[in-house]
Amino acid sequence: MKAIYSPHYTSPENLEIKEVPTPIPTKDEVLVKIHATAINDYDWSMVRGKPFLYRLLYGIWKPKHAIAGMELSGVIDDIGEAVTQFKKGDKVYGDISEYGFGSFAEYVAINEKALVLKPDVMPFEEATAIPHAALLAYQGLVEKGKIQKGQKILINGAGGGVGTFALQIAKMYDAEVMGVDTGEKLQNMKTIGYDEVIDYKKENFTKRDERYDLILDAKTSQATWSYAKALKPKGKYITVGGTAGNLILFGLSSGLVSLLTQKKFQLLALKPNQGLDVINKLYADGIIKPSIDGPYGLEEIPRLIQYFGEAKHTGKVVIKL
Repeated sequence: MKAIYSPHYTSPENLEIKEVPTPIPTKDEVLVKIHATAINDYDWSMVRGKPFLYRLLYGIWKPKHAIAGMELSGVIDDIGEAVTQFKKGDKVYGDISEYGFGSFAEYVAINEKALVLKPDVMPFEEATAIPHAALLAYQGLVEKGKIQKGQKILINGAGGGVGTFALQIAKMYDAEVMGVDTGEKLQNMKTIGYDEVIDYKKENFTKRDERYDLILDAKTSQATWSYAKALKPKGKYITVGGTAGNLILFGLSSGLVSLLTQKKFQLLALKPNQGLDVINKLYADGIIKPSIDGPYGLEEIPRLIQYFGEAKHTGKVVIKL
């Protein structure tokens, strides 16, 4: 099979398509013929081995997984003898990161628990764009943030996959939603319905007079005290992403800031695929829809990982096989 094979840490532009053996599923695995995949923060870090702290997860000297990629949609091609959830021919999708990686390829063998059935109304290209970003947005706003009707919400990193889903979910609650990002994303953010967009290269939202009931942050680029100033009394701040260093600093400071300000600061530990039944219904009802950058071809993944890392993408970067 063809795959973006990377047995060593390297710059994305050095990646190449290789012919590698098609994996054979173990007793509790399924073999998926991949129809579409997507690029995420994990891929940007895993391919480069940077920040170095992430090598504790991915492998100190070389990647534990020579093929990156953590989201997919496709069709079950084979099953292990102990598999009970699926049969050959089933259409599936999911965030596979809890059980492994390897979706930048024509096939992947993965534990059956890493996947769910794909609704027939959902095209493969849209399905692969949903699991990671939509659930970060849903778990962050609804489960952690306890969003309420009519609240004033700010989303930092608003033009990417998480932000575009978060806007749609927040609008279900008649929220007033501000989005922070930069570049070409700003125009798309206006088009899809943000009430106000802020260019972080021109203005620091924490220094404005505006105060928010809830902040969902996909970047975590400032000190916790700065975010506290941007929240209303008893406001909530939920981070779903950022650099390792900033997240560590947030973890060290958030408890104290919460205690002193009576405002809540939380880090979301994503539960992969948990809540996709809710997302599927919202999709079927036409309430949410992924914003897709692409789809592109497998051979473009090296360029696209760099493109993603430079935050030039709008919505989810999707690859069609």
